[in-house]
Amino acid sequence: MQISDNIIRIESMVIDKKQHKVIIDDNEIDLTAREFEILYLLANNRGRVFSAEEIFEKVWKERYYQSNNTVMVHMSRLRDKIQQYMEGSKVIHTVWGVGYKIEK
Repeated sequence: MQISDNIIRIESMVIDKKQHKVIIDDNEIDLTAREFEILYLLANNRGRVFSAEEIFEKVWKERYYQSNNTVMVHMSRLRDKIQQYMEGSKVIHTVWGVGYKIEK
């Protein structure tokens, strides 16, 4: 749910773009700048599937290279950090062969 232009809520997670913070159940999650940007991109476009290439080009603002698994590694770390506080809740979904999304 979009609370304002800068704040998005997904279940017990609050993403604050302006303060560059993610809070889950009163716990601030320590994300890298890239992890935060990936999460915000997906959360701000819920339901839309982004390919690894799209994510890379939007977050890194560089050209994507075919064999680059940077997005996959960042996605794995991001999921691990979220799961520490939201056990049993899958926030970021993989659409096999296409990319990643956060459900509406």
